[in-house]
Amino acid sequence: MTAAPSPSPSPSPEVLAAFEAAKGFMPVHEGLALYAAATGAGALGLPLLEVGTYCGRSTVLLADAARSAGVSALTVDHHRGSEEQQPGWEYHDPTVVDPEVGLMDTLPTFRRTLHRAGLEEHVVALVGRSPQVAAVWAGPLGLVFIDGGHTDEHANGDYEGWAPHVAEGGLLVIHDVFPDPADGGQAPYRVYLRALASGAFTEVSVTDSLRVLRRTGAGI
Repeated sequence: MTAAPSPSPSPSPEVLAAFEAAKGFMPVHEGLALYAAATGAGALGLPLLEVGTYCGRSTVLLADAARSAGVSALTVDHHRGSEEQQPGWEYHDPTVVDPEVGLMDTLPTFRRTLHRAGLEEHVVALVGRSPQVAAVWAGPLGLVFIDGGHTDEHANGDYEGWAPHVAEGGLLVIHDVFPDPADGGQAPYRVYLRALASGAFTEVSVTDSLRVLRRTGAGI
């Protein structure tokens, strides 16, 4: 008789509620897939990093997985909003605009998200542009979650800056992968294809627009 597959790890009801209450765009089923990936990657004993914090919705899940593994969750964002979040664009939220400077500032909302979830001490917030932060980062990572800007420039910059740091056996997770242009922008999809074509990464799972890949070779 074949043994039934073990269930995927899932967050506590309290953590899941904090995720659902936070501002952001990731649906629950993709969040659960991210959490399962982060929990597995945490076994490597290395930090878990995401690119694209926004208001901390996905950070809650990474932080809880990191807490369980005894590692840190790192999150990178300049907190001025990506291109599609600027005034006049579909995903603009005027409540996260700093009235004094007239620019988006999601950092205060992000900090409130972590505080409400009780996860502040498990997260290191790296405030800056992804390529600049990647240029001064030297250590290996158990997981890199790319969910930043969706132009080719930004998506490729995130991949080139952070994918080299994914440890052997570690995971590269890419969000908003849409093979059909009618469903969304193509930059993350092209980065996903690039990762597969490199021979360095092998696909582990697909959950709608979330792709999980494991490092199985050198390079990017």
